[in-house]
Amino acid sequence: MTEKEKKLLQAKHRLEEAQARNREKERKARTRRLIQEGAILEKAFPTAVTMELDDLSLYLTEKLK
Repeated sequence: MTEKEKKLLQAKHRLEEAQARNREKERKARTRRLIQEGAILEKAFPTAVTMELDDLSLYLTEKLK
């Protein structure tokens, strides 16, 4: 393997690592947002805690039409 090929391979791996870090960062931001939104929902609508997810989805869909 030539020096040029090694450098190209290293650059490719650095790019892949950077993309993986970005995906991880986006995933963590989404998880945080979903947790915060769930907390807001539970605070505003305490009954949501005991409802099944399908029932909650149906209820909110009907109320928000």
